[in-house]
Amino acid sequence: MENRNNVTMFILLGLSQNKKIEVLCFIFVLFCYLSIWMGNVLIMISITCTQLISQPMYFFLYYLSLSDLCYTSTVTPKLMTDLLKEKKTISYNNCMAQLFIMHFLGGIEIFILTGMAYDRYVAICKPLHYTVIMSRQRCNTIIIACCTGGFVHSASQFLLTIFLPFCGPNEIDHYFCDVYPLLKLACTDTYRIGLLVIVNSGLIALVCFVILMMSYLLILYTISAYPPQSRTKALSTCSSHVTVVVIFFAPVLFIYIRPNVTFAEDKVFALFYTIIAPMFNPLIYTLRNLEMKNAIRNICHHHLFWERKRAQGK
Repeated sequence: MENRNNVTMFILLGLSQNKKIEVLCFIFVLFCYLSIWMGNVLIMISITCTQLISQPMYFFLYYLSLSDLCYTSTVTPKLMTDLLKEKKTISYNNCMAQLFIMHFLGGIEIFILTGMAYDRYVAICKPLHYTVIMSRQRCNTIIIACCTGGFVHSASQFLLTIFLPFCGPNEIDHYFCDVYPLLKLACTDTYRIGLLVIVNSGLIALVCFVILMMSYLLILYTISAYPPQSRTKALSTCSSHVTVVVIFFAPVLFIYIRPNVTFAEDKVFALFYTIIAPMFNPLIYTLRNLEMKNAIRNICHHHLFWERKRAQGK
Protein backbone atom coordinates (compact mmCIF):
# COMPACT_ATOMS: atom_id res chain seq x y z
CA MET A 1 0.00 0.00 0.00
CA GLU A 2 2.89 2.33 0.84
CA ASN A 3 4.55 1.69 -2.52
CA ARG A 4 1.37 2.43 -4.34
CA ASN A 5 1.09 5.86 -2.74
CA ASN A 6 4.50 6.87 -4.11
CA VAL A 7 2.68 7.72 -7.35
CA THR A 8 -0.23 10.13 -6.89
CA MET A 9 -0.20 11.56 -10.41
CA PHE A 10 0.17 10.01 -13.86
CA ILE A 11 1.45 11.72 -16.99
CA LEU A 12 -0.45 10.85 -20.18
CA LEU A 13 1.73 10.87 -23.29
CA GLY A 14 -1.36 11.34 -25.47
CA LEU A 15 -1.75 10.75 -29.19
CA SER A 16 1.39 12.55 -30.31
CA GLN A 17 4.33 14.61 -29.07
CA ASN A 18 4.18 16.88 -32.13
CA LYS A 19 2.26 20.11 -31.41
CA LYS A 20 1.04 20.57 -35.00
CA ILE A 21 -0.28 17.02 -35.11
CA GLU A 22 -1.98 17.60 -31.74
CA VAL A 23 -3.81 20.65 -33.13
CA LEU A 24 -5.04 18.60 -36.08
CA CYS A 25 -6.07 15.81 -33.68
CA PHE A 26 -7.96 18.36 -31.55
CA ILE A 27 -9.96 19.56 -34.58
CA PHE A 28 -10.70 15.97 -35.60
CA VAL A 29 -11.74 14.89 -32.08
CA LEU A 30 -13.87 18.03 -31.61
CA PHE A 31 -15.69 17.32 -34.88
CA CYS A 32 -16.24 13.68 -33.85
CA TYR A 33 -17.49 14.63 -30.38
CA LEU A 34 -19.98 17.18 -31.72
CA SER A 35 -21.17 14.60 -34.27
CA ILE A 36 -21.56 11.99 -31.52
CA TRP A 37 -23.74 14.32 -29.44
CA MET A 38 -25.84 15.54 -32.36
CA GLY A 39 -26.37 12.08 -33.85
CA ASN A 40 -27.08 10.14 -30.67
CA VAL A 41 -29.29 12.83 -29.09
CA LEU A 42 -31.27 13.04 -32.34
CA ILE A 43 -31.77 9.26 -32.29
CA MET A 44 -32.86 9.29 -28.63
CA ILE A 45 -35.33 12.14 -29.19
CA SER A 46 -36.69 10.55 -32.38
CA ILE A 47 -37.28 7.24 -30.59
CA THR A 48 -38.84 8.61 -27.40
CA CYS A 49 -41.11 11.12 -29.21
CA THR A 50 -42.54 8.57 -31.63
CA GLN A 51 -44.08 5.10 -31.46
CA LEU A 52 -40.67 3.52 -32.14
CA ILE A 53 -39.98 3.30 -28.39
CA SER A 54 -42.59 0.52 -28.19
CA GLN A 55 -40.55 -1.67 -30.57
CA PRO A 56 -37.79 -3.73 -28.90
CA MET A 57 -35.18 -2.99 -31.59
CA TYR A 58 -35.50 0.79 -31.08
CA PHE A 59 -35.83 0.36 -27.33
CA PHE A 60 -32.34 -1.22 -27.38
CA LEU A 61 -31.09 1.38 -29.86
CA TYR A 62 -32.12 4.13 -27.44
CA TYR A 63 -29.99 2.61 -24.67
CA LEU A 64 -27.13 1.96 -27.11
CA SER A 65 -27.11 5.66 -28.02
CA LEU A 66 -27.26 6.63 -24.35
CA SER A 67 -24.34 4.32 -23.49
CA ASP A 68 -22.40 5.69 -26.50
CA LEU A 69 -22.79 9.24 -25.19
CA CYS A 70 -21.75 8.35 -21.65
CA TYR A 71 -18.94 6.04 -22.81
CA THR A 72 -17.21 8.52 -25.11
CA SER A 73 -17.72 11.36 -22.61
CA THR A 74 -15.48 9.60 -20.07
CA VAL A 75 -12.53 9.99 -22.47
CA THR A 76 -13.12 12.60 -25.17
CA PRO A 77 -13.41 15.86 -23.13
CA LYS A 78 -10.23 14.99 -21.22
CA LEU A 79 -8.48 14.10 -24.49
CA MET A 80 -9.45 17.43 -26.09
CA THR A 81 -8.19 19.49 -23.16
CA ASP A 82 -4.95 17.48 -23.05
CA LEU A 83 -4.35 18.06 -26.76
CA LEU A 84 -4.11 21.80 -25.97
CA LYS A 85 -1.84 21.35 -22.94
CA GLU A 86 1.91 21.06 -22.75
CA LYS A 87 1.80 18.62 -19.82
CA LYS A 88 -1.03 16.10 -19.66
CA THR A 89 -1.64 14.79 -16.15
CA ILE A 90 -4.31 12.81 -14.32
CA SER A 91 -4.48 12.08 -10.62
CA TYR A 92 -4.34 8.51 -9.34
CA ASN A 93 -7.92 8.64 -8.09
CA ASN A 94 -9.25 10.10 -11.36
CA CYS A 95 -7.29 7.50 -13.30
CA MET A 96 -8.87 4.65 -11.36
CA ALA A 97 -12.32 6.25 -11.71
CA GLN A 98 -11.85 6.61 -15.47
CA LEU A 99 -10.75 2.97 -15.71
CA PHE A 100 -13.83 1.78 -13.82
CA ILE A 101 -16.35 3.93 -15.72
CA MET A 102 -14.80 3.12 -19.12
CA HIS A 103 -15.05 -0.64 -18.62
CA PHE A 104 -18.48 -0.37 -16.99
CA LEU A 105 -19.98 1.52 -19.93
CA GLY A 106 -17.97 -0.48 -22.47
CA GLY A 107 -19.28 -3.70 -20.97
CA ILE A 108 -22.85 -2.39 -21.14
CA GLU A 109 -22.37 -1.54 -24.82
CA ILE A 110 -21.04 -5.00 -25.65
CA PHE A 111 -23.97 -6.69 -23.91
CA ILE A 112 -26.54 -4.34 -25.51
CA LEU A 113 -25.17 -5.19 -28.96
CA THR A 114 -25.57 -8.86 -28.04
CA GLY A 115 -29.13 -8.19 -26.88
CA MET A 116 -29.91 -6.44 -30.16
CA ALA A 117 -28.62 -9.46 -32.10
CA TYR A 118 -30.89 -11.70 -30.01
CA ASP A 119 -33.83 -9.41 -30.79
CA ARG A 120 -33.15 -9.64 -34.55
CA TYR A 121 -32.76 -13.42 -34.30
CA VAL A 122 -36.16 -13.78 -32.62
CA ALA A 123 -37.82 -11.30 -35.02
CA ILE A 124 -36.60 -13.11 -38.14
CA CYS A 125 -36.30 -16.73 -37.06
CA LYS A 126 -39.33 -16.88 -34.72
CA PRO A 127 -41.69 -14.16 -35.99
CA LEU A 128 -44.91 -15.79 -34.68
CA HIS A 129 -43.58 -15.76 -31.10
CA TYR A 130 -41.78 -12.42 -31.31
CA THR A 131 -44.25 -10.29 -29.35
CA VAL A 132 -44.41 -12.88 -26.57
CA ILE A 133 -40.66 -13.49 -26.32
CA MET A 134 -39.61 -9.83 -26.66
CA SER A 135 -42.17 -8.35 -24.27
CA ARG A 136 -41.41 -5.04 -22.56
CA GLN A 137 -40.70 -6.93 -19.34
CA ARG A 138 -38.16 -9.13 -21.17
CA CYS A 139 -36.54 -6.05 -22.75
CA ASN A 140 -36.22 -4.36 -19.35
CA THR A 141 -34.72 -7.54 -17.93
CA ILE A 142 -32.14 -7.64 -20.75
CA ILE A 143 -31.13 -4.00 -20.09
CA ILE A 144 -30.79 -4.71 -16.35
CA ALA A 145 -28.70 -7.79 -17.17
CA CYS A 146 -26.48 -5.66 -19.47
CA CYS A 147 -25.87 -3.14 -16.68
CA THR A 148 -25.19 -5.91 -14.16
CA GLY A 149 -22.78 -7.64 -16.54
CA GLY A 150 -21.00 -4.34 -17.22
CA PHE A 151 -20.65 -3.68 -13.49
CA VAL A 152 -19.27 -7.15 -12.73
CA HIS A 153 -16.79 -6.87 -15.61
CA SER A 154 -15.69 -3.36 -14.58
CA ALA A 155 -15.42 -4.21 -10.89
CA SER A 156 -13.18 -7.17 -11.75
CA GLN A 157 -10.88 -4.96 -13.87
CA PHE A 158 -10.87 -2.32 -11.15
CA LEU A 159 -9.93 -4.79 -8.41
CA LEU A 160 -7.13 -6.21 -10.54
CA THR A 161 -5.64 -2.72 -10.87
CA ILE A 162 -6.42 -0.87 -7.64
CA PHE A 163 -4.04 -2.95 -5.51
CA LEU A 164 -1.09 -2.75 -7.90
CA PRO A 165 1.98 -0.97 -6.46
CA PHE A 166 3.14 2.05 -8.50
CA CYS A 167 6.51 3.24 -7.26
CA GLY A 168 8.56 4.00 -10.37
CA PRO A 169 7.84 5.78 -13.67
CA ASN A 170 4.43 7.42 -13.96
CA GLU A 171 4.17 8.04 -17.73
CA ILE A 172 1.21 6.27 -19.35
CA ASP A 173 1.78 5.77 -23.08
CA HIS A 174 -1.88 6.37 -23.90
CA TYR A 175 -4.50 9.13 -23.92
CA PHE A 176 -6.59 7.56 -21.14
CA CYS A 177 -6.12 5.16 -18.23
CA ASP A 178 -6.45 1.54 -19.27
CA VAL A 179 -5.39 -1.76 -17.78
CA TYR A 180 -2.45 -2.77 -19.98
CA PRO A 181 -0.63 0.61 -19.87
CA LEU A 182 -1.05 0.61 -16.06
CA LEU A 183 0.23 -2.96 -15.74
CA LYS A 184 3.34 -1.82 -17.62
CA LEU A 185 4.06 0.72 -14.85
CA ALA A 186 3.41 -1.57 -11.87
CA CYS A 187 6.35 -2.41 -9.61
CA THR A 188 5.51 -6.10 -9.47
CA ASP A 189 5.18 -9.15 -11.67
CA THR A 190 1.93 -8.68 -13.61
CA TYR A 191 2.00 -11.86 -15.72
CA ARG A 192 -0.88 -13.57 -13.85
CA ILE A 193 -2.89 -10.37 -13.69
CA GLY A 194 -2.41 -10.00 -17.44
CA LEU A 195 -3.88 -13.48 -17.94
CA LEU A 196 -6.87 -12.54 -15.77
CA VAL A 197 -7.37 -9.40 -17.89
CA ILE A 198 -7.45 -11.59 -21.01
CA VAL A 199 -10.07 -13.83 -19.37
CA ASN A 200 -12.11 -10.89 -18.13
CA SER A 201 -11.94 -8.52 -21.11
CA GLY A 202 -10.65 -10.53 -24.05
CA LEU A 203 -12.72 -13.65 -23.63
CA ILE A 204 -15.91 -11.74 -22.80
CA ALA A 205 -15.51 -9.72 -26.00
CA LEU A 206 -14.62 -12.84 -28.00
CA VAL A 207 -17.55 -14.90 -26.68
CA CYS A 208 -20.01 -12.05 -27.35
CA PHE A 209 -18.54 -11.57 -30.82
CA VAL A 210 -18.90 -15.29 -31.63
CA ILE A 211 -22.50 -15.29 -30.33
CA LEU A 212 -23.24 -12.24 -32.47
CA MET A 213 -21.77 -13.78 -35.61
CA MET A 214 -23.55 -17.10 -35.02
CA SER A 215 -26.89 -15.33 -34.57
CA TYR A 216 -26.44 -13.44 -37.84
CA LEU A 217 -25.40 -16.61 -39.67
CA LEU A 218 -28.62 -18.25 -38.43
CA ILE A 219 -30.53 -15.20 -39.63
CA LEU A 220 -28.90 -15.41 -43.07
CA TYR A 221 -29.77 -19.09 -43.27
CA THR A 222 -33.40 -18.37 -42.30
CA ILE A 223 -33.96 -15.50 -44.75
CA SER A 224 -32.53 -17.49 -47.65
CA ALA A 225 -36.03 -19.00 -47.98
CA TYR A 226 -37.78 -15.60 -47.81
CA PRO A 227 -39.26 -13.79 -50.85
CA PRO A 228 -36.81 -11.26 -52.39
CA GLN A 229 -38.58 -8.17 -50.94
CA SER A 230 -38.68 -9.51 -47.36
CA ARG A 231 -35.11 -10.77 -47.70
CA THR A 232 -33.86 -7.31 -48.72
CA LYS A 233 -35.49 -5.63 -45.71
CA ALA A 234 -34.06 -8.20 -43.27
CA LEU A 235 -30.61 -7.95 -44.84
CA SER A 236 -30.67 -4.16 -44.62
CA THR A 237 -31.47 -4.22 -40.90
CA CYS A 238 -28.93 -6.93 -40.06
CA SER A 239 -26.15 -5.44 -42.19
CA SER A 240 -26.40 -2.23 -40.12
CA HIS A 241 -25.94 -4.23 -36.92
CA VAL A 242 -23.04 -6.26 -38.34
CA THR A 243 -21.26 -3.06 -39.44
CA VAL A 244 -21.53 -1.61 -35.92
CA VAL A 245 -20.34 -4.88 -34.39
CA VAL A 246 -17.25 -5.09 -36.62
CA ILE A 247 -16.25 -1.43 -36.07
CA PHE A 248 -16.54 -1.85 -32.30
CA PHE A 249 -15.34 -5.41 -31.70
CA ALA A 250 -12.38 -5.65 -34.10
CA PRO A 251 -10.15 -3.11 -32.25
CA VAL A 252 -11.37 -4.34 -28.84
CA LEU A 253 -10.33 -7.90 -29.68
CA PHE A 254 -6.98 -6.70 -31.08
CA ILE A 255 -6.12 -5.00 -27.78
CA TYR A 256 -7.60 -7.30 -25.12
CA ILE A 257 -7.31 -10.83 -26.51
CA ARG A 258 -3.49 -10.84 -26.48
CA PRO A 259 -1.00 -11.18 -23.58
CA ASN A 260 0.12 -8.25 -21.42
CA VAL A 261 1.96 -6.22 -24.07
CA THR A 262 1.39 -2.75 -25.50
CA PHE A 263 1.98 -1.47 -29.03
CA ALA A 264 2.15 2.04 -30.47
CA GLU A 265 -0.85 1.15 -32.64
CA ASP A 266 -3.03 0.57 -29.55
CA LYS A 267 -3.88 4.27 -29.32
CA VAL A 268 -5.10 4.33 -32.92
CA PHE A 269 -7.20 1.20 -32.42
CA ALA A 270 -8.59 2.62 -29.16
CA LEU A 271 -9.86 5.64 -31.11
CA PHE A 272 -12.18 3.31 -33.01
CA TYR A 273 -14.09 2.00 -29.99
CA THR A 274 -13.96 5.20 -27.91
CA ILE A 275 -14.73 7.82 -30.59
CA ILE A 276 -15.16 6.48 -34.15
CA ALA A 277 -17.76 3.76 -33.38
CA PRO A 278 -19.99 6.07 -31.26
CA MET A 279 -19.83 8.62 -34.10
CA PHE A 280 -20.74 6.16 -36.85
CA ASN A 281 -23.49 4.32 -34.94
CA PRO A 282 -26.15 7.04 -35.57
CA LEU A 283 -25.22 7.25 -39.26
CA ILE A 284 -25.31 3.48 -39.73
CA TYR A 285 -28.64 3.06 -37.94
CA THR A 286 -30.38 6.03 -39.62
CA LEU A 287 -29.11 6.05 -43.21
CA ARG A 288 -30.00 2.38 -43.70
CA ASN A 289 -33.22 2.37 -41.70
CA LEU A 290 -36.40 3.76 -43.25
CA GLU A 291 -38.34 3.88 -39.96
CA MET A 292 -35.59 5.92 -38.26
CA LYS A 293 -35.39 8.32 -41.21
CA ASN A 294 -39.17 8.81 -41.10
CA ALA A 295 -39.09 9.38 -37.34
CA ILE A 296 -36.31 11.98 -37.64
CA ARG A 297 -38.16 13.66 -40.52
CA ASN A 298 -41.35 13.84 -38.44
CA ILE A 299 -39.47 15.33 -35.48
CA CYS A 300 -37.87 17.96 -37.75
CA HIS A 301 -41.22 18.83 -39.38
CA HIS A 302 -42.88 19.07 -35.97
CA HIS A 303 -40.12 21.40 -34.76
CA LEU A 304 -40.42 23.61 -37.87
CA PHE A 305 -44.21 23.73 -37.47
CA TRP A 306 -43.97 25.04 -33.91
CA GLU A 307 -41.25 27.52 -34.89
CA ARG A 308 -43.48 28.94 -37.61
CA LYS A 309 -46.47 29.07 -35.26
CA ARG A 310 -44.38 30.87 -32.62
CA ALA A 311 -43.13 33.36 -35.23
CA GLN A 312 -46.71 34.05 -36.42
CA GLY A 313 -47.82 34.57 -32.84
CA LYS A 314 -45.23 37.30 -32.40
